[in-house]
Formats: sequence, C-alpha cells, structure tokens
Amino acid sequence: MKTKVFFLILVVANMIFAKAQMDEKFYFPSKVMKPIEWASVENINFAVENDTITGVILKPNQKAKATIFYFHGAGGNVTNYAPLMNYLLKDNYQIVLIDFRGYGKSTGKPLHTNIAADGEIIFNELMKRKDIKNQKIIFYGASIGTQIATHLAKDHQSEVSGLVLEGAMVSFGHIAAVYAPQVKDYLENSFITPYSAKEDIKQITKIPKLMIHSKEDKDVPFAQGKTLYEMAAEPKEFIEFSGEHLYALKYESAKILASLNKMIGK
Repeated sequence: MKTKVFFLILVVANMIFAKAQMDEKFYFPSKVMKPIEWASVENINFAVENDTITGVILKPNQKAKATIFYFHGAGGNVTNYAPLMNYLLKDNYQIVLIDFRGYGKSTGKPLHTNIAADGEIIFNELMKRKDIKNQKIIFYGASIGTQIATHLAKDHQSEVSGLVLEGAMVSFGHIAAVYAPQVKDYLENSFITPYSAKEDIKQITKIPKLMIHSKEDKDVPFAQGKTLYEMAAEPKEFIEFSGEHLYALKYESAKILASLNKMIGK
C-alpha cells in the first residue's frame, strides 16, 4: 500500500492544478478470488448503473444474533478478509461482505462517490431481506472502509446498533499526507473529498462507537485512530492492540466480541 500511495503523491502537485480525478488512486482491488473456507456462503449481486456489485453473506452455524456489514480495506477483495470473519461467525454473527466496483467479481472502477452511492443502495436493498431487517445491525469498517462505514452510519443511526472502526483513517487527505509530508498541510486541510470520517463521526451521537487500532500499524498511523476517537461523542470505546494492520480479530477477538455483544444487548 505504501508504495502505491507514495506514487500517487509524487504526482499530486500536477493533479491539483489539473483538477484531475484521483479517487481511484486510493483503491487497489484484486480480481484473484480465493476459496472461502466456511460452510454457509451465499453469493449476492446488485445491478447498479452499468455495473454489477457482488459480495457474500456468511451465515453462522446457529441462529444469527445480529448482522455485521463489514467494509473491507483498500486492497484485495472479500475472499482476503473472509478468514478473519470466522471469529465473528463462531459467535453467531451473520456477516455481509461487499466488493465495491472493481473489486473481486464486481465490475467498474472504485471512486469515493460511487462507493458511497452504491453502499447506500446495497444497504437499503439488503434491509428488505427477512434474515437481515429483523436483526440488529452493526457497521464494521476496516482501514479505508472506515470512511464509508462512518458515512453510512451517520445517515442510518436509527437502523443500526453500533459502529466499529478498525485501523481508522481520519480522512482521505490525512492518509495521503502520511506518505507525502512535503504537501501535508494541503492534503490535510484543502484536499477535497465528498465525505470524511472526521466530519461524519461528529454527527453520530445516537449509537455506540468502538475504535480499534494497533500500536504497530505500519499502514495507518495509530495517531489517526486516536484522533478520530477523540472526535467521537460518547458512548465510545477504544481497543489498543499489538499486531498487523487489520488483524485485531486475530489478537483481541474476546474484547471485540464483548463490545459487539454489548452493542446489541447480549
């Protein structure tokens, strides 16, 4: 991720003056699909404009006590993140994993705006399903997925029971600034994107928030997770762990599950 983002920033000055679209430079989708080692996997797809958005619903072995919408990171596709979902599935959470445009079997190119628009469409469609609409819902964002998770949570506080942000970025500009300190001020203060977690989190006042971040995170600095946590209103919780970027479920599954269960009243 670092190499690709740094390459992006090397051309940022020219992009600024040309006013070119650079959203796609934040996303690194993979089309390589790996086997998902779980017994109950439902493939889902949605026609959006001229593209097809795909994903999977992973069902626990027993009756699901809640559904988690997991918005994955900038790289890979749903099959790269599915193994981590086992910790949640074994505690009887149902998991929705979506590959936005360009990821996995989904067509098109990922941009900030179409990810936000597609996320809204897909959430509304899935909420019509009996196996989802009658359950409590949690949004779980990972890395760049924290941006869309926070954005959707802001507009759906009456429909969801909690928001989880792991390896959270303050904004698209702030993560770009990590790799381009020479234009840090511009990227943090003037880089325009249609939404950012730092603004959306301030408006989320009706649901509990859980922030999770590794002290050793080499992709998104620990300070960004703490900054976003400080911006958030109560109720909120912060889990600090040691380990790789986005592997909190591997190292701190007990703490995370305890927080999730509290969100849904279990």
